[in-house]
Amino acid sequence: MRLFVKERTKKFVVSLLRTILLIGISYVILLPLINRLSTAFMSVEDLYDQSVRWIPRNPTLRNFRLMWEHMDYVRSFGRSFFLAMFTSVLQLITCSMVGYGLARFKFPGSNLIFGLAIFTLVVPPQLIMVPMYLNFRFFDFLGILKEPINLIGTYWPFALMSFTGTGFRNGLYIFIMRQFFKGMPRALEEAAYIDGASLFTTFWRVMIPGAVPGLVTTFLFSFVWQWNDYLYVTTFMAGRSFLPQALEGAASKVHRAINEADALAASSGFLDDHFYSLINNAGMILVIVPLLILYIFLQRYFVESIERTGIVG
Repeated sequence: MRLFVKERTKKFVVSLLRTILLIGISYVILLPLINRLSTAFMSVEDLYDQSVRWIPRNPTLRNFRLMWEHMDYVRSFGRSFFLAMFTSVLQLITCSMVGYGLARFKFPGSNLIFGLAIFTLVVPPQLIMVPMYLNFRFFDFLGILKEPINLIGTYWPFALMSFTGTGFRNGLYIFIMRQFFKGMPRALEEAAYIDGASLFTTFWRVMIPGAVPGLVTTFLFSFVWQWNDYLYVTTFMAGRSFLPQALEGAASKVHRAINEADALAASSGFLDDHFYSLINNAGMILVIVPLLILYIFLQRYFVESIERTGIVG
């Protein structure tokens, strides 16, 4: 009896410590988001109200309306969504095929190729940005084209990098898919081969349906990183407004518009700085919300894939 009580007490203490740890981690992660969400709904009057900390006394949607208008949100959202979806699908196809090949087939140099794919994760994108820009600015397709063509300002740089598995963070996607395919039983492939299925048919109709959680995780990572990308979009698509670029310029536009219309705001640097924070937080919420909605619908597959990727292999 005493041993049973001791065991129950131990389990209770472990569970309590785990709960406290999870609450602390959740607080650290969610605090910036809650702070921005609270600030985004504040009015100018709330800036001077010392009693307002988290819950606005005069909540307003004015900050969101201003940022929606000056970010040209509908057009910027459409461009960002198309580019993120386009690159994510291409990277999903390429990285799943590369991951399957590295997981199931042994050939000279396979471990080297996998090591190089992982090595790309530690190479800063800024280090290779200049040669990449020059390559797409004077693109000659490995010397085949007599006259180089300019791909800057088009979606071709993103398409070529995604299709060849050399896009942003593709090494991580290859690692995820390799680990996932490596943990799947070989009996599935052998049964398909016995039934007369070809290599591609086995991959497409047997392995891919069983790797849905890994595919969802790869898609989510790819979509989120492309959605928030600033470096590649600014370099290869200069002159076109995507959400990160629209957010950067919209706050200054709203700031100037308010100052021109309101003499009081123009004469108060204190109000300028704080109002800039209000509208900037509202714009950040507009950028983040689509990602939160996407994660809500796909979180089950995401968690399942992370667990399986960490256990198998």
